[in-house]
Amino acid sequence: MSDSVSLDGVTVATVLPFHADLSIDWGSYDRLLAYCTRPEGMGAVFVNGHAGEGATLTAQERVEVIRRTRAFIGAGTPLLAGIIPYSTADAIQQARDAEQAGADVAVLFPMPQFAAGASDDARYACRYLEAVLEACSLPVSIFQQDVRSGTGFSTAVLSELVAYDRVIAVKEGSGDIRLYEDNLRMLRARAPRVAILPSNYHWLFAQVALGADGILSGMASMIPDDLCDLWAATQAGDLKAMQAVNDRLYPIVRTIYGAPPLIDMHTRLKAGLAHLGVIDDPVPRPPLLPVPRDVRARIEQVVDQAGLRSHVR
Repeated sequence: MSDSVSLDGVTVATVLPFHADLSIDWGSYDRLLAYCTRPEGMGAVFVNGHAGEGATLTAQERVEVIRRTRAFIGAGTPLLAGIIPYSTADAIQQARDAEQAGADVAVLFPMPQFAAGASDDARYACRYLEAVLEACSLPVSIFQQDVRSGTGFSTAVLSELVAYDRVIAVKEGSGDIRLYEDNLRMLRARAPRVAILPSNYHWLFAQVALGADGILSGMASMIPDDLCDLWAATQAGDLKAMQAVNDRLYPIVRTIYGAPPLIDMHTRLKAGLAHLGVIDDPVPRPPLLPVPRDVRARIEQVVDQAGLRSHVR
């Protein structure tokens, strides 16, 4: 991977708290950053992604999130910024804004239009990437989406994307453990400098056991200690310790991600963080909806059973 930006360890994809009027709650955000960047092993911060409801933010809000995060974490911690565009021109502007605001890496999301077949056609993916690379000087991480969405890239297309010099990582969320292994083996053979960062919440244990360069997850907003423990055990090659962490993760993962609709996953994380007192209000921005009361009760129960309150300062 790139010598200039190291993404070893755990990268937290931060949620973004809002007030009841849906304005950004910066006080809660500061507490969240203090909570989730505290553990040893938390190596980088990723903002304006799906967890941070980046698609609902104005251009000015995205810039302010980057600036405030940079000021909080300092210059020594890599800061990744999501680029969630609806056109190539939009992607170019977001990348330029992110660079000027202080981001270290642009995380390039596939556009919704790619679901109509472009994610399996290297012409579209490569031209999109080239346009962003030409517009800014940031290194880029490819956001590999769940292939069932239609926007996840095939291994063949990924192999074309990682050949570009400034592509330094793939956030790997293919949603298929077999495809993860295919992509891992392709990267190791074709572009060993490119970091593979697993993010499939349901089987992080299986992914890191197969091989990884770090972990990138929205779950790290709520359970940063557990994910740092999982990564430390992975680096040590300690299978029993990895299994022990996975046992701790299981009830949390199934509560946050297991029950439909999956669209609620990051709002459920917010509910857990509000229960811990890390943020004041779990409200999301529409089209996301607050989680139902019974679901929130289950989240609060699993948070208490996991002893997460002991990590809150």
